[in-house]
Amino acid sequence: MARPQAGEDPFRAIADPTRRRIIELLAEQPRTPGELAKSFTTCQSTVSEHLGILRRAGLVSYTEQAGRRTYTLTPSPLAEVAAWSASYARPPE
Repeated sequence: MARPQAGEDPFRAIADPTRRRIIELLAEQPRTPGELAKSFTTCQSTVSEHLGILRRAGLVSYTEQAGRRTYTLTPSPLAEVAAWSASYARPPE
């Protein structure tokens, strides 16, 4: 079986710290790529690449108005990650 690409798999999509930070920012409020880019030292095109991976994994969606995209967090794919990790969570001994 072929291994899913980062953009198809929420586990691989959230493996990158930049994408995790984008998720954190979008959890606060919807933002444009330019607004997100201000939180990073990389250029806006790099942030846009990360947004594309998150979008293909179903973790973000966007609306477009007058050629301007605004991204919103779509957290439902994270339920799979939470369910998997919960099976390994143990109370402290």
